[in-house]
Amino acid sequence: MLKHKIAAIFFISILVLLALLSFFVVVEIKYFVIVSCIWFMVVLFGSSFIFSNYHIKAYCSNPLETNKKIAITFDDGPHEMSVMVLDVLRQYNAKATFFCIGKNIETHPEIFKKIIEDGHLIGNHSYSHAEFFDFYRKKQVIAEIEKTDALITSFLGKKTTLFRPPYGVTNPSIRRALAVTKHKTIGWNIRSLDGIIKNEKFIFNRIVSRISPGGIVLLHDTSIASVNVLEQVLQFLQNNNYTVVSLEQLLNIEAYED
Repeated sequence: MLKHKIAAIFFISILVLLALLSFFVVVEIKYFVIVSCIWFMVVLFGSSFIFSNYHIKAYCSNPLETNKKIAITFDDGPHEMSVMVLDVLRQYNAKATFFCIGKNIETHPEIFKKIIEDGHLIGNHSYSHAEFFDFYRKKQVIAEIEKTDALITSFLGKKTTLFRPPYGVTNPSIRRALAVTKHKTIGWNIRSLDGIIKNEKFIFNRIVSRISPGGIVLLHDTSIASVNVLEQVLQFLQNNNYTVVSLEQLLNIEAYED
């Protein structure tokens, strides 16, 4: 995948060459605009889609996995609906990873405890999940991550190494922050869109049509639609001989450090 540094060098080089060329021949301004627009689109794509690895290396699946193993992850909890999600997971003896928002841990500490007690992994999903998180500077990102880490550690007794950026957006500030906090960036390759769309049939079909060995499913533990789809997906996986495993098992990584 194209990296931000390589892209920057490439496009800056083209702009410099155009500028030098303009000393000898007439170079219309539109060519500078076209190159700049293409560069902008590359940056926009790379920042918006976590699987691009444009700014940060992200674990979005295990392409080397040949057995029917898959991981399920949840964003934005703990939430009242998390309890129902836990009930469904317990029914199918499935373990998931919950990427939790710090302020929601403070609001629902008992539910957060239940997630831990049921043996699910915990990841950091920032403290506020602010609408403008993507525009935070390095220090603000670090503060958000460390505040949530402290909350998680107060319940868990150890620090999570897993981080999922809000909205799955990455940028240089987040890259520099993670270089300090040393978290692993976790993405997905099966996005349910359940945070946007509440049509259960659509969500279910979107997930199962993308399922393959080594995949990571993204769901949200914040709506009844997601709860209902989760049960349908787990039944589908069971019927098709898939095993739901933890991110640690799927990616061969450590989720915590003391």
